[in-house]
Amino acid sequence: MSKLAAKSRLRLRVKATAETIVRSGHPWVFADSIRDQNREGQTGELAVIYDRNDKFLAVGLFDADSPIRVRILHTGKPQAIDAEWWQARLSHTIARRAGLFDARTTGYRLIHGESDSWPGLVLDRYDTTLVLKLYTAAWLPRLDEILALIKAQISSERIVLRLSRNLQTLAAKDFQKQDGQILFGAPSESALIFSENGIRFEADVLRGQKTGFFLDQRENRREVETLAAGRRVLNAFSFSGGFSVYAARGGAKSVTDLDISAHALESAKRNFTLNQNLPTVAACHYDTVQADAFDWIQKTTTKYDLIVLDPPSLAKRASEREGAIRAYERLNSLGINLLARDGILVAGSCSAHVSTAEFFDAVRRTAMKSRRKFTEIKSMQHPPDHPAGFKEAEYLKVIYLKFAE
Repeated sequence: MSKLAAKSRLRLRVKATAETIVRSGHPWVFADSIRDQNREGQTGELAVIYDRNDKFLAVGLFDADSPIRVRILHTGKPQAIDAEWWQARLSHTIARRAGLFDARTTGYRLIHGESDSWPGLVLDRYDTTLVLKLYTAAWLPRLDEILALIKAQISSERIVLRLSRNLQTLAAKDFQKQDGQILFGAPSESALIFSENGIRFEADVLRGQKTGFFLDQRENRREVETLAAGRRVLNAFSFSGGFSVYAARGGAKSVTDLDISAHALESAKRNFTLNQNLPTVAACHYDTVQADAFDWIQKTTTKYDLIVLDPPSLAKRASEREGAIRAYERLNSLGINLLARDGILVAGSCSAHVSTAEFFDAVRRTAMKSRRKFTEIKSMQHPPDHPAGFKEAEYLKVIYLKFAE
């Protein structure tokens, strides 16, 4: 499927522990798990992994420069990884989303990396624009053929390439590809607008966070809408104000967006303006505050009836896990102090290195230390278009607590 130079098949054998892990369905083989290989591997080629009895174990994409040396595509019985195989895989992935969204939602994930058996590759739809994001260099030699596959099966006006930061230099030097490059179609002449449950949002698909918007919080935004009627809402770490527009449509009395980024708050204002045709949004008092959220929440004395605390990841690596848990406890303690009677705390985490149980326990522990009576309304994790197929993919978790006094 690629323009990689023809060589003898790359054959690997891995340590016994790695064999067990691969058989269990985990999609990564780390460099230090490889005990031998028949030759030097080329990034992007297929690596066939054999077990200690010299029987086929798995096949995956080889990445010569990554600690994750092989990203698994297939385990079980040997299969030919040819054009038909790739076509069938894409068809199956698209079919998993069938019936999830109606015409009121035109922004969602079509391919979710490893959990959809496309390791290190994400594909999002924003109305008629597709955004392809790569997290491993192993896809770069295959980019033209992946693009042809997508164009054949998914209709769109344009396809935008996004690259994780660690790939950008290599992509430019060896493949003449840039982050934000339009791979297919014409540039958009205006801001890209998509719909989510009937609410309109702009997406910065060329330079924005992730692929242009935080699509994974869709279900939590909708939940906040159901809780917002008559409430004064604070949306901390608001970014482009997604939770805020939903809260306003749900009948919030007022909404305040709090973020350190002036650029993000300008986007939030535009999103609020985009939905002024909705009577409850037009009636909602809207305000923005540019400040460090931890600092501002600690200093303000204003009370709110619903507070959303959804910070960026506080643990970028495993070594930061304990510090992140303490930071979550501090942040949510500060938030609880600002809640009025019968106030609702919506506490979220996107830190994969902090487990769901650890995060929920930290928030509950903080709530108990506040000495305020509270009830747990619900907890939520990944939406159906962002499945979590293995432990490291389980990053998103949100818990809802209501404080009676």
